[in-house]
Amino acid sequence: MADTTLERAGGGAPTIRTVAQVAGVSKSSVSRYLQHSPHLTDEAREAIAKAIKELDYRPNANARSIRAKRTHSVGVLVNDLRQPWFVEFLQGLGDALHRHELSPLVGDGRLDRRTDERLVNSFMDMRFDGLVLAGTMQVSDTIVEAANRIPTVVGGTRLFDAPHIDLVVQDDDLVAQLAVDHLLELGHTAIAHVGSDAGVAFDARLARYSEMMTARGLPSSVELCDSTEEGAYQAGRRLLDRAPHERPTAIFAGSDLIALGVMSAAAELGCRVPADLSLVGVDNTHLAKMHSISLTSVDIQPYEQGRICGDTLALRIDDPDRPATEHLVEPGICVRKSTRSV
Repeated sequence: MADTTLERAGGGAPTIRTVAQVAGVSKSSVSRYLQHSPHLTDEAREAIAKAIKELDYRPNANARSIRAKRTHSVGVLVNDLRQPWFVEFLQGLGDALHRHELSPLVGDGRLDRRTDERLVNSFMDMRFDGLVLAGTMQVSDTIVEAANRIPTVVGGTRLFDAPHIDLVVQDDDLVAQLAVDHLLELGHTAIAHVGSDAGVAFDARLARYSEMMTARGLPSSVELCDSTEEGAYQAGRRLLDRAPHERPTAIFAGSDLIALGVMSAAAELGCRVPADLSLVGVDNTHLAKMHSISLTSVDIQPYEQGRICGDTLALRIDDPDRPATEHLVEPGICVRKSTRSV
């Protein structure tokens, strides 16, 4: 006990050796206790617990991780944190990972392949337990290598198929169908689409919109943007900066952020929402729910997608060889004040 007192008085933090000395057991017994091993006598367990409390001992998490070959950390790569979809997705993901005692570290590639690769290389260097790829991004050799080495879940899009990578995605065909059906039911026939060239989810929504308009003998009108609010604003101006009788009476926007850009363009051009223009977005983010915006939006359940990603990744980490799964999250439409009948 004298040695322990001297060690603590000298300013050093108590170590596993100190705990073993005070408890009168071996270092390996303390290690087994910290790892919740059943291979300890009740007497040894009580002595170690008493010593830990007396010394106010805090286990070294990094050292335990190295020994266990686990860091209890997860790398999360997203393509653009300016997209409001990620706010709720990351909240759901974080809540799920917390329940599994995993900590996320989020990196934003902003659609820059070189940034994506640097982030993914950092995740591998830090020996993270798992990887979440969220949203649309370019699939580089570095990302493929990481997904082959680290338990990986992809959320919100279909980046690539592999027998060991789990997918959590929305049904993008149904997303577009819900939006267009809602506008058709309100009597609109001049329905335009403002989408994005940013990835496969937007591609699927555009394809379904076009199919539905063609099937009804209605003209399609499409503008693409970079999925930012400014890009959507410019696309909205291209659609709406014309004589009132030539404007669409409704627009299906590929995301809530795109819808907000279109809404700004409409306001600037004196086109009132919903009196002159009905507008539907996608994501059902907190922005759509704001009373001042009240945007009708297709709910792709971003929080739920994040939660499922977290739970699925925990399973993948525990059993890397389990068959890959695909969770298809069914969307629904939330009708608010941005749409009305003609």
